Amino acid sequence: MIEGVRIRLNPWQQAAVALGSAVGALLDPRRADLIAALGETTGKPAFERVLERMKQSPEGRVVLLEKPRVISSEVGHAWDMPANTFGAAYARFMGSRNFSPDDRPPVRFMDTDELAYVAMRAREVHDFWHTLFGLPTNLIGESALKVIEFEQMHLPMALLSVFGGTARFNEKQRTLFFKHYFPWAIRAGMQCTDLMCVYYEKHFHEDLEEVRRKWGIVPAPAALK
Repeated sequence: MIEGVRIRLNPWQQAAVALGSAVGALLDPRRADLIAALGETTGKPAFERVLERMKQSPEGRVVLLEKPRVISSEVGHAWDMPANTFGAAYARFMGSRNFSPDDRPPVRFMDTDELAYVAMRAREVHDFWHTLFGLPTNLIGESALKVIEFEQMHLPMALLSVFGGTARFNEKQRTLFFKHYFPWAIRAGMQCTDLMCVYYEKHFHEDLEEVRRKWGIVPAPAALK
């Protein structure tokens, strides 16, 4: 079950929320609630396609059935995993930045429980993807991950985030991004497995490099980090 109150919007209300969220997010990119609202109000068709792909995938079906959540009470054991494991790498990523898995805003604008879960899952696996692709959380790293997210899910919000992020680059960042990060992210997002169909929590105990090979993930070149 996805916590929080869900709000049903008619098309005009949905457009109004999307526009208001877009303006607010441009004015203050730190507003995660506005970014989340924009993603939900513009992303329903994309989330519907992701849902159908998950239903066609054996592992994706288990995710939909069990509905795991990336919250402290369910992923805290990652902090106790051996250093070489995917779980330990995720714990290091979170701990080094003082991030909490409980900080994601709730889903409010999805019509069904299934779509609400898919939207929440997409939001919550974001830090798993940072870990797997070896991307930093600076403006360039986040923009590169949004390219991968667009390749994987075709969410309009991901593409808008790339435009918004690159607009804030200075000249040196823009050159670095478009010369190195952008082409790498396009290739990385296209050649890896369908990442929304992965039950990440069941792979915490596996070696990080092995899961990367298994899922076709090519981390960001070390020189770019």
